[in-house]
Amino acid sequence: MSASRQRGHLLVPLYVHPSVDPEPWEVLAREPGGLYGVVVNSADGPGPYPDPALASAAARLGRAGVPLLGYVDTAYGARPARAVLRDVRRHRRWYGVGGVFLDRAAPGADSLSHYRRLVRGARLLGASTAVLNPGTHPAPGYAAAADVLVTFEGRWEDYRGITVPAWVREHPPHRFCHLVYAVPGGMGAEAARTAHERGAAVHCAVPGEGANPWRSVPLPAPGCGRIAP
Repeated sequence: MSASRQRGHLLVPLYVHPSVDPEPWEVLAREPGGLYGVVVNSADGPGPYPDPALASAAARLGRAGVPLLGYVDTAYGARPARAVLRDVRRHRRWYGVGGVFLDRAAPGADSLSHYRRLVRGARLLGASTAVLNPGTHPAPGYAAAADVLVTFEGRWEDYRGITVPAWVREHPPHRFCHLVYAVPGGMGAEAARTAHERGAAVHCAVPGEGANPWRSVPLPAPGCGRIAP
């Protein structure tokens, strides 16, 4: 990722197919300001073959200037590197993504070398941005393993009570992301302020709940500017 390019603050996991609900895709294409990126996810990854509808929706976001990241499941380190990197390659080829979102990352120090290799491999395949998502604060070494580290993914009621380890403050806020769901309406700005107070410049807050809360655009967060990585 270019150090000179400014990116928005919102990293949006958009886990709804554009044929099922095109509205979130259309909204983000019309209003791309403030976006750090949108995570493209066909079927817990790129799927076994190209999806024309998803490719078309992703291309529209790309034309609007939205950075795209391909969702890849790492199964907490259980998936072989070749399978993970195959998904990275497919995302790049089929959906034109510029980055990768490595989900379900193992947080332990014993897995750090594995994730460093995955990020290096993704970059060799052309990924300019790499996001790791353990969904919790992992071993401190992970902070330098990717461009952005997701250190919280969960419900708003749980988010309000988390504690932030001291090592987080040793790194710039643009290296951290918080993904929060089940956020009450009208609390988007509060969620953004909370993320910044906890050292995360990148975030997303949505009202969704259930098995897949990532079906909608983020709640409005007036006053949030842009970040320079």
